[in-house]
Amino acid sequence: MQLTLIAAPALAGTLGLLSLAPSPVVGPQDCPASQTQCTKGADRVVTVADPVQRTGNIVEVASSAGHFSTLVTAVGAAGLVDVLSGPGPFTVLAPTDEAFAQLDEGLLESLLQPENRATLAAVLKNHVIAGKVPSSAVAELTETRPLGGQRLSINVADGAVHIGGATVITADVAASNGVIHVIDRVLVPNTADVIDTALADGRFGTLAKALTAGGLVEALRAEGPFTVFAPTDAAFAKLDPATLSALLEPANRDQLVAILQYHVVPGRISARDAVGAGVATTLGGKDLRVRIADGQVLAGNGRVVVTDIEAANGVIHVVDTVLIP
Repeated sequence: MQLTLIAAPALAGTLGLLSLAPSPVVGPQDCPASQTQCTKGADRVVTVADPVQRTGNIVEVASSAGHFSTLVTAVGAAGLVDVLSGPGPFTVLAPTDEAFAQLDEGLLESLLQPENRATLAAVLKNHVIAGKVPSSAVAELTETRPLGGQRLSINVADGAVHIGGATVITADVAASNGVIHVIDRVLVPNTADVIDTALADGRFGTLAKALTAGGLVEALRAEGPFTVFAPTDAAFAKLDPATLSALLEPANRDQLVAILQYHVVPGRISARDAVGAGVATTLGGKDLRVRIADGQVLAGNGRVVVTDIEAANGVIHVVDTVLIP
């Protein structure tokens, strides 16, 4: 097994290629023995595991932790216990029981059925990286490819490490054959396009309605790739209700399309690359400025709150405001 990790030449700033220079993500070695959370520099806080060395392997440590019962059950059902108990080393991105509970109703039960063992194994392999990658090394990377083969983007924003759309909530849980980083979301390999990915997320109902009204759904189901700056339902709720209602009327379709196209950039552009470029040309030919201000990533008149949600034909960055050309 080969580990593929693509390192940034110099990680500086919230997402990398910036003028800011925040301190690196800290590991247990940087904290006093009495602390499980500490800072290294004023602008970065990360929760780390208790620095006591674990002697068990990854499966044993997860089994004894108390909040990975669903993960341990899934590893057993997928026939991966022997693999993850082996010499490794491995880095496991471990979803908590709460993370599994967020899956669509019925999905987990279906995955645990014997006939879906191969699919379950593929999902779990999306959480396992060959090699031991501590949090201090993760902060220097832009992406990784786990055993499942699908690229997972990595970025650091608002004092947190995000991997493939999940947030690391506890880092550097040591095991005899590797390390565990606890995450808040199950990383289901995505074969869906940007439309279906947004629909499955649950936060983009109004955006889906607007794309349908604007006749852009089929265009965004195409091969692409596309980069979508996706306003949440809460972002649309900031608009005057009468304005939103009017935009969805057939008579105002051209205006709606112009606004929606301002949220789409041709090509697959990570948040890091977008900030590095400074300006992206949208589907409608307009320039969308992407920048850092006060430690936050801004796109046009909105704030990017979640970055790099991967889809089969592109990537989604979540914004908290409808972007106006």
